[in-house]
Amino acid sequence: MYGVTVLGILKLGFIVNPIAGMGGKVGLKGTDGEAYLLALKKGAKPVSPKRALEFLNALELTDVRIFSAPGVMGADIVAKSKHHDKLAKIVGTIKGDRTTAEDTKRIAKELAKIGVDILVFVGGDGTARDIMDAIDMKLPVLGVPSGVKVYSSVFAVNPIAAARVVEAFARGEAILVEEEVLDIDEEAFRRDELKIKFYGYLKVPVVSGLIQASKEPSPGILDEEENKRAIAKTVIEDMEPDTLYILGPGSTVKAIADLLGVEKTLLGVDAVYNGKLVGKDLDEKGILELLNKYPKAKIIVTPIGGQGFIFGRGNQQISPEVIKRVGKQNIIVIATKRKLSKLKVLRVDTGDAKVDEMLKGYIKVVVDYNEYVMMKVI
Repeated sequence: MYGVTVLGILKLGFIVNPIAGMGGKVGLKGTDGEAYLLALKKGAKPVSPKRALEFLNALELTDVRIFSAPGVMGADIVAKSKHHDKLAKIVGTIKGDRTTAEDTKRIAKELAKIGVDILVFVGGDGTARDIMDAIDMKLPVLGVPSGVKVYSSVFAVNPIAAARVVEAFARGEAILVEEEVLDIDEEAFRRDELKIKFYGYLKVPVVSGLIQASKEPSPGILDEEENKRAIAKTVIEDMEPDTLYILGPGSTVKAIADLLGVEKTLLGVDAVYNGKLVGKDLDEKGILELLNKYPKAKIIVTPIGGQGFIFGRGNQQISPEVIKRVGKQNIIVIATKRKLSKLKVLRVDTGDAKVDEMLKGYIKVVVDYNEYVMMKVI
């Protein structure tokens, strides 16, 4: 167990990557490099400030002092939160018109020098990598998930869970664990290739059920592939005429497209209608336009291996608005037996608390040919 020192007051370092997650709804699979500018052109809106505010407002601590990055990287959000009076110091500066990885690294180093008890950052895998480069394992770090790519196990499952972890840490009830920092090659990702790279570790306070696992890639073994085809056969046999099927990312869902004989992006969102491809690598806008044309619709998704997320990780194009339009009763979840055997529950983190609440409860999961199990969604 790990407790806080100085007079029981928690010194909390706070950094927000203001552009993390902006590529999700517009189908860009990340905002590294020039993708940020493209995301803006496509009308992407900031995601992380809202997630950061949700974390701060959920944090039930009175004995806390916040040492925050400046402006859009933290202080502006602290000022809007219920903890506005707990801002002890604005740390560092932002160099240039837009924030960069270098700003994150520099400010993280300054926070480590100050001696904060824990550094909380809001972002994705790229931000986790920047924090790791800057401070290695000098102090405990916790991620509030906001990026398109959130495959590392340094993140809480959602902003509210992050607040609970920080509270447990402050009480000395969290265990410090070296957790994996992973990232994917965004350029390869846009070419529909999944290349996950292990970068290193961060020291993370862990509370059971509140920290996500690292993404586990599909093994591609023969039995697994046969299982995917059996699932695909079941889904296709149950397909209804004159119905739009929105196909989420992943190899399990791709098996459906393969059996239909249509070309699906492995890591994007596509759509079929009466067995024909009507949308490829769609963003949120493209999906909503299809829903206007084809109001009768269903969504097919598979949980992320090792994590269990069915919405909010890697498929942000299937936004809360899309989910509301389609309805919970028209969501089809599919997963191989091997994948499901490693998951206790399914998770959602759409960014909309009402939609998350609507999705909670039990859902039927197709696991083989005409075979189903009920899984709890939390």
